[in-house]
Amino acid sequence: MTVRTGEGAPNPGTPATGAARTPRMADHLNAALHSLLESDPRVFVLGEDIRDPYGGAFKITKGLSTRFSDRVLSTPLSEGTLVGAGAGLALAGEKAIVEIMFSDFVTLAFDQIVNFAAKSTTMYGRPVPVPLIVRCPTGGRRGYGPTHSQSLQKHFVGVPGLSLHELSPFHHAGELLTHLLSLGEPCVLFEDKVLYTERIFRDGVVDDLFGFDLVGGPSGWARVGVPGETRYDCTLIAPGGLTRRALAAMRTLLVEDDLLCRLLVPARLYPLDLAPILGDVTGHVCVVEDGTAGGTWGSEVAQALYPLLWSRLARPIGLVSAADSVIPTAAHLESGVLVGEDTIRLAVREALS
Repeated sequence: MTVRTGEGAPNPGTPATGAARTPRMADHLNAALHSLLESDPRVFVLGEDIRDPYGGAFKITKGLSTRFSDRVLSTPLSEGTLVGAGAGLALAGEKAIVEIMFSDFVTLAFDQIVNFAAKSTTMYGRPVPVPLIVRCPTGGRRGYGPTHSQSLQKHFVGVPGLSLHELSPFHHAGELLTHLLSLGEPCVLFEDKVLYTERIFRDGVVDDLFGFDLVGGPSGWARVGVPGETRYDCTLIAPGGLTRRALAAMRTLLVEDDLLCRLLVPARLYPLDLAPILGDVTGHVCVVEDGTAGGTWGSEVAQALYPLLWSRLARPIGLVSAADSVIPTAAHLESGVLVGEDTIRLAVREALS
């Protein structure tokens, strides 16, 4: 089953005790970059308009150039150039974090990522480290319109030598960034823009109903559910940007339909490492993503799960994705294209009815 429309604003329920004291994702990520630059003199940060006083379009790099002026570099408006420069620094023995102002424009750096950075790890006759992170503020639900709201993760799935990751409110940004640079390979890190203004989760608590834990290391999985429960009617698998919408759908499904769902959120999208969560996949399985259908990350997850879960599956794995459309600017039209709380809830209800 594939559901391809969405509407409705997320309502995650009652915040956890002390949630107001946890930082917003933007501040959390900014602090992680400060710490990384302070601890490792080989790290460079490159991007368009990232130096103070502007500090980047979403203020993620605010204050960095004031403290580390020689290693925080504003670049010309050329994504191919800035990713190529970052990859060159990494290839020469430094470490580079490159910011794409909006992930839509990472398409302009596709050649540098796929044909230069990813290939450079293996095409010189010996393994060569290329510690490069390409940060991609991604996704819609902010009214930015067709060319500033896309989720393009699927276009990078399956590229040899390239790994894909996504921020979530459960994973620690500093630990994740440090881990990605330690891999010695180019990584694309997607950061859903909606997360920037939301609070991170800590201490295993989400709200008055749900809790979480982490498995598989800094780039592993967050397992979100009702504490003490082990058997679920449905397992939702979704990247971090969909967290609030998934939580809202899970709450409504439990309260109104008596359906218990678990949410699994990976920090690493590709290559997939399913081993840490295979024992947690119970009931109907539904993979949710913000991109459009067709050759997607979600279908990659499904095809990897099928041979491992075949004896346990009672029905086909569900795929939920955005509508086959450009993303409108008007909020009421945008919500009809992108995946919403209602989209997820409808997919689960239909599968289990």
